[in-house]
Amino acid sequence: MNSRYPIGALAAYGAIGLPLAALGLPLVVFLPPYYAQMPALNTGIVGLIIVIARLFDVISDPLIGTVSDRIHTRFGRRLPWIVAGIPLLMLAAWFLFVPGSNPGWSYLLTWTLLAYLGWTLIYLPYTTLGAELSTDYDERSRITAWREGFFVLGTLVAIILPIVVRRASSTDGAGLEALAVFLVIALPIGGTILAVCISERGLVSRQHVDWRQGIRLLAANRPFRRLLVSYLLNGAANGLPAALFMFFVTSVLGVSRLSAGIFLVIYFLSGVAGLPVWLWLGRGWSKHRLWCTAMLFTSTIFIFTLTFSANTVSLFGYGLVCILGGSTLGIDQAMAASIQADVIDEDTAAGGDNRAGLYFGLWGMATKLAFALSLGVAYPLLWLAGFNAGATHNAPAALWTLSLTYGFLPVLIKLGVIRLMWHFPLDRSRHAALRRSIDAQTTIKPANPA
Repeated sequence: MNSRYPIGALAAYGAIGLPLAALGLPLVVFLPPYYAQMPALNTGIVGLIIVIARLFDVISDPLIGTVSDRIHTRFGRRLPWIVAGIPLLMLAAWFLFVPGSNPGWSYLLTWTLLAYLGWTLIYLPYTTLGAELSTDYDERSRITAWREGFFVLGTLVAIILPIVVRRASSTDGAGLEALAVFLVIALPIGGTILAVCISERGLVSRQHVDWRQGIRLLAANRPFRRLLVSYLLNGAANGLPAALFMFFVTSVLGVSRLSAGIFLVIYFLSGVAGLPVWLWLGRGWSKHRLWCTAMLFTSTIFIFTLTFSANTVSLFGYGLVCILGGSTLGIDQAMAASIQADVIDEDTAAGGDNRAGLYFGLWGMATKLAFALSLGVAYPLLWLAGFNAGATHNAPAALWTLSLTYGFLPVLIKLGVIRLMWHFPLDRSRHAALRRSIDAQTTIKPANPA
């Protein structure tokens, strides 16, 4: 399909990304430090619980992806799973965000597991659907850019709403409860808009592959293997500063928890503003080169966080890092997701029978492994260094460990990703050849707004 979607259809597709993102940021940035200060918990226990929950959740991604590939309903393959996941995620988010006075490890583990399951039921089919809305190389980037734009807006809601509520109530719990209320209202609205306005395309498969042939095709897909490793590493690089943000700005920069959200607002506003700019700068480029350039730019900016401390100059410097580094936020996510859709075409052209759900399930698994790796390294490392999340002052060795894990390790990882992806074999011309091969063998009815 080569036609462009109207803006209204793209907005309808992206709308549910707003409440999903409003949940995603707190799970990474706000909730771990919030629970780490509870009397029955600490940074080591919280990090371990989230790693366990993530590792358990890893199983669900390829499973749900594969099942959604195989089960066809009158409403499509992806939308029924999204509708099923909404009430579960609403329930889990409420109990996770409104935990009471002293939750223990079992409470945190139970509701984190259910929240991750609900998230997977929605997010995995949702992103898979986005890959199936178009077969065009550039239109896929446009679709993912709109989705990531809504995710950035939802993240801003997740930052600003708690700040406003906390200023009135002076408690972190009130801000998280306000987010829970927002999610309970916005998730069903976004799901309804998606279900009403977007219909899945019909696809007549050439053949159905058995699991043995499917594994062989998966193993033979070299662009997939390279992208999967790069996606895992880049997710870990992004997850480290996200998981440690609150600790860094409060303990290293000396900013209050209430004021820390200002930097997040600056960062994500820059992401909204920077997305169309980077798309314009990279017009005509192959996606992997644009992605690598954005990562290199971010790494060059972010390394300066190692020089910051609790003074006014550092605060201004960190604000500049948030502006410049944040400008690549949307393009970093959008290009990776768009390349994922192209890599699936390698499988389909080789006889893989349009297994987008399986592929996005494996990428979802990589995302969660990356986050588990981030917390599994960062939180225990801080604990071993003697860092105390609830303390007013920490030892210099603990703060230096925090700065290195926050500012240096992500840059090192991203440089490795750039090395992996710079000569990625699936460029614009290769994708055009794949589409010609697929179109010659497959009958496709394009997706259209309902």
